[in-house]
Parts: sequence; structure tokens; C-alpha cells
Amino acid sequence: MKNIKIGILGCGRVAQHYKNILNSGNVKNFEIVGVADKEISKAQNYSKNFNCDFFSDLSEMINKKKPNLVLVLTPSGEHFNDVRKSLKMGCNTIVEKPIAMTPSEADSLKDLSIKMNLMLGVVYQNRLNPAIQFLKNELNKGAFGKIITASIRLRWARYQDYYEDEWHGTWKQDGGVINQQAIHHVDVMNWLCGPVTEVCATGGNLINNLEAEDTMVGIIKFKNGSFGTIEATTGLRPKDQEASISIVGDKAIATVGGIALNKIEKWYSNNSNQNEKEIINKFSQEVPNGYGLSHGPYLQKVIDCLNNGSIDAPVNSEDAAITTRIIHSLYASYENNSWISINDKINSQKLGI
Repeated sequence: MKNIKIGILGCGRVAQHYKNILNSGNVKNFEIVGVADKEISKAQNYSKNFNCDFFSDLSEMINKKKPNLVLVLTPSGEHFNDVRKSLKMGCNTIVEKPIAMTPSEADSLKDLSIKMNLMLGVVYQNRLNPAIQFLKNELNKGAFGKIITASIRLRWARYQDYYEDEWHGTWKQDGGVINQQAIHHVDVMNWLCGPVTEVCATGGNLINNLEAEDTMVGIIKFKNGSFGTIEATTGLRPKDQEASISIVGDKAIATVGGIALNKIEKWYSNNSNQNEKEIINKFSQEVPNGYGLSHGPYLQKVIDCLNNGSIDAPVNSEDAAITTRIIHSLYASYENNSWISINDKINSQKLGI
């Protein structure tokens, strides 16, 4: 296989995680040909790790380095413009979550990628966690029987200094815990148990000071008739403790937890000879932080697809647009103090505005 030429846009917090992943040796067949950040000093410093050129502008990087793939790692509120520019300049594009701040922006990017015949993938890496893959396979086999309930819990710590930059926690550039942190878990819940049909949510700032919320709770209705719950906060102290999903069926029950949906904590099926301890040992991971370890497998799938002439991303733009729609419905419910039907396509009056 040939090396895929990669350009990286955004050299901030999440880019440091990508640096560790790309340095690990677990991702093959790539070459970083350029990095860019509007703060040129960040790009210059980041480029030293890859011994590549650095830029302050995405267009200049693409024109001069001709990457096959652009990784967009900029603040959430910049994703729409950055991804649109990358696609219009003919580059396959992978963007960190969310795909965009509003459903209309997400749909626009999806349509543009189809028109340009380019890959557009969004990094919901937890779908690739071994524990989540196990749940997906068991659900596909019908091992849970009739699904009764599902729940996600995010109990993380973000201190006030996290929100003291120009974008974290703001409505225009970021949103709160449900769009910045728990969006990963909402995505996994919908992927495993969805589609989601209705939501009801409330939230507020209980610990931190930000425009959006540091805590949200919600109730979910699924198309299959089952119910779900959401509990998410960044107000925990002193450190991240839990990011979990539980699924209850009339034939099985499971909980995947840890700090990044990385450990099977409970597995019981009344129609299976599978030993719970063996399942836990086989499909659980130790992870260093809330990012988990699946960015590497995600990027490798992207590289392998492009090398094989495919533009099918591990998580495509249509799936990502659905997740953005659910997030907006949760915010709309919070803002209107009412149940919101996903099909009604009611947007938040604050997120992305």
C-alpha cells in the first residue's frame, strides 16, 4: 500500500492526542505533509514532530502540499467552514466531532461530499471500541431479546480554566456538556439502540460558569418502543470517573463503562454459555484518558479505505448529521420545556447561533 499524504488543520488540544496516536506506530501507510493553524506559532511547534512544513492557512497548505486527506481538528464552531473549504479544494476530509454546529450545516456538508465524490468522515471513535463492538454484535444477533431500557452516564471533570478560552462552552462555537463531551455517548446510544424518535431534557450550570450547560439529564424514546436516559456532567471533582452505557433487554443485560466506554462491567445473557469474566477480559481495554484508544483504528480504516479506492468512512456524514439532529432536539426540549419529536426538526435557538 502507498502512503496517504495527510494535512492537519488545527494544532490545539485534540491535535496533541493525534500526535501521540500517529507516533505510536499503530497507524501505517501515511505521511504528514503539512500542518496548519491560524496561530502560526502553534503550527510551527507542531510541525517539528512530523518534520513537515507549517502554515497559517488551510488553502495555502492544500495548494502547496496537495494532501490526499485533511484532518480537521479545529474548534467545533469552525468545522463547517473548514470542512467545506477542504472538500471544495478536492480533499478527502475527516473532522473531529461534531460535523457542524447545526443540522442544516451538517446536511450541506454531506451533500457537498457526495457532489465532489470525496470521503467525509466524522470521528466518533468510540464505535470502534472492542466493548462497544461486542454490544453491537450481540444486538445484531438478537441476544438481548426485546430492548427495554438504555442509559448513558458521563461523569467527568472540567475545571473553570477549561472554559476560559475563546470558544469552549460558548453557544456559537461549542455548546455545553451534551454537545462537547456526551455527544460521543449519544451517538453510540443511537447507533446501538436507535433510531431515537423523541426526547425530553433539562439542564443548567451547577458547578462551572459558561454560556451553555455543564449538566444535562434527559429521557429518550426509541422507534422500537424502548426508553432511554441521559445523565451528563462536567461538574464532577476531582477527575473523570465514568463514561458508561447500559442496555437492558428481556434476555440480556450489559454495562460498558470505564472513563471512555472501554470496559465491560456487566454481561449476563440467559440464552448464552458465554462466561462473563471471559467476555470482560476479552473485550475490555485499559485507556489513559477519556479519548480512549480507538482514534488509531479509526484512522487506519480511513487510510485503508482510501488505498483501496473507497470513500466510505468508518462513521459517515449521514450518521454524523443524525447525531447533530438529536443534540439539537435535546437543546430544543431544554429551551422549550417540552417533548421534542426528532422528525419535527426543531432546532435549538442557541446552539451555533
